[in-house]
Amino acid sequence: MTKAASRQAEAAHKGTSSRELYLADLAATERLAAALARLARVGDVLALAGPLGVGKTAFARAFITALGGEEEVPSPTFTLVQLYELGTLTLYHFDLYRLERPEEAYELGIEEAFAEGVTLIEWPERLGPLLPPERLDLALAFAEESDARCVRLTGHGRWARRLAELKA
Repeated sequence: MTKAASRQAEAAHKGTSSRELYLADLAATERLAAALARLARVGDVLALAGPLGVGKTAFARAFITALGGEEEVPSPTFTLVQLYELGTLTLYHFDLYRLERPEEAYELGIEEAFAEGVTLIEWPERLGPLLPPERLDLALAFAEESDARCVRLTGHGRWARRLAELKA
């Protein structure tokens, strides 16, 4: 086992695991989204952080498509939440950019989403203490090349183990 793999396994045992990936283009982002979609289960929360225009919604579109979504996936910037019935799975896509206080998320059905579906959250920092401790954080950043992105994945709880298994 390499030193990096050993550190990753130790962190997963403690409840967190992190990986950094370089995404050369939109297709690489879509492949990552599809790989994570295959690992997603009811009750999972994926927190998508990063500046405006970095690709949070593009990741969400690819994730939803990978789960069988066939309809157009708009950014929920104005509606704040979009709901997708994907076979036996319900996916909640939140964009909390316009949220002024974390408590406003209750009015959007965030508790129901956490309990009954898979939840994607853009601008998760707006939730403050309401963000569940069991989650996968995806911190997207611009890379030097115009179409490229860097992403830091941090798995908490059950996502720590799944992240260690990710083939990306």
